[in-house]
Amino acid sequence: MKILIVGAGQVGGTLAENLAREENDITVIDNNAVRLRELQDRLDIRTIEGQGSYPDVLQQAGAEDADMLIAVANSDEVNMMACQVAHSLFKTPTKISRVRAPSYLNNKALFRNEAVPVDVLISPEQVVTKHITRLLEYPGALQALDFADGKARLIAIRACNGGPLIGHELAAIREHMPNIDTRVAAIFRDGSPIIPSGSTIIQEGDEVFFIAATDHIRAVMSELQPLEGSYKRIIIAGGGNIGASLASKLERRYHVKIIETHHPRCVQLSERLEKTIVLQGNAADKDMLLEENIEDTDVFIAVTNDDEANIMASMLAKRVGARKVITLISNPDYVDLIQGGEIDIAVSPQQTTIGSLLTHIRRGDVVNVHALRRGAAEAIEAIAHGDHRSSKVVGKRLDEIALPSGTTIGAIVRKKQVLIAHDHIRIEPDDHVILFLIDKRKIREVEKLFQVGLSFF
Repeated sequence: MKILIVGAGQVGGTLAENLAREENDITVIDNNAVRLRELQDRLDIRTIEGQGSYPDVLQQAGAEDADMLIAVANSDEVNMMACQVAHSLFKTPTKISRVRAPSYLNNKALFRNEAVPVDVLISPEQVVTKHITRLLEYPGALQALDFADGKARLIAIRACNGGPLIGHELAAIREHMPNIDTRVAAIFRDGSPIIPSGSTIIQEGDEVFFIAATDHIRAVMSELQPLEGSYKRIIIAGGGNIGASLASKLERRYHVKIIETHHPRCVQLSERLEKTIVLQGNAADKDMLLEENIEDTDVFIAVTNDDEANIMASMLAKRVGARKVITLISNPDYVDLIQGGEIDIAVSPQQTTIGSLLTHIRRGDVVNVHALRRGAAEAIEAIAHGDHRSSKVVGKRLDEIALPSGTTIGAIVRKKQVLIAHDHIRIEPDDHVILFLIDKRKIREVEKLFQVGLSFF
């Protein structure tokens, strides 16, 4: 697939890295020659220096025969104009744009071919808000991902001392919970992946990825670590777009306070939010945190646009009594360094956004993609089409499907029913199949499994 990426920042660079590994023809456009040179030195891609919304620059990049344009520059206006030019002059089939400003996002009727021709809108703020909101639903989870409109969820959790399954084979989970079905899709131990079997013994510290019907998630989590009580009190550090969006989503379910340094922004937040307490100050001020009863706070969430400020405020909050801290980290090199110590969960806006973008890039009928383990692994939801003659999966038992190495099927969602993967299950047309890949180089093989042969037509 020939893909043009406008913007070589963190999201654009991470996306180029992901797609270049999968043998796509990638061209990245940006004004920053130094950043383009860095990308070209380590990736097999083409780069064009220039303004990504200019017709001559897009033409130079090969827009006339591109399959897709993904505009993720820092400017909403540049992104939208790049989509407009690609549509009007080059008839680019698919146009994806990152848009941040709430004023644009609140007017979805704007984004149609006769106005601003954007096929897919991506808002990192909305994606991150949804991601953090899901984590708060499941205290103790490292990731919580939706499939099939929320009917099934994939949870990443750290196996901790006190979990009944620690030191036992995975098969023992059936004895502990005979009426609940689940599938452990993968285990990461000391950073290395393990494809589990019934005889795999869970060890303390393992990062376990399991899938289950949404109603059964907490029961399965209780096997891997002592269940935490639900959260009630939340402090958000940073009143920007993400902080404001989070507060708006959470204030009806939790007691929320938000700390913002700038007075004019505090006034805006107090007018916009209904129940959230808005505080002006520095979230890294120990005296302020103590005044706001940080020791009674269940979750401290740092979402300013400064990584170092987020890290320092989170570490301080944890030391003076916050039960759990969640920290937004834009620099991907920091994520592995800090998560799991004083900072419980590090959220990368790039990785959460990449999943949304990959959903629209994957071949076959792929309706959900989630990047896992900072992009090292991937979970996808694909719909099976065709019949036993035209499809490589329809009509076959799961143990008859030639899955690439490192790939497992976790569950099948059939209409409203969640079927946890077992060898005897046969895939039927329109089943939603949820797969876990620990080796992303196998993605093309997985996509081919779900592409319908010509005999179907």
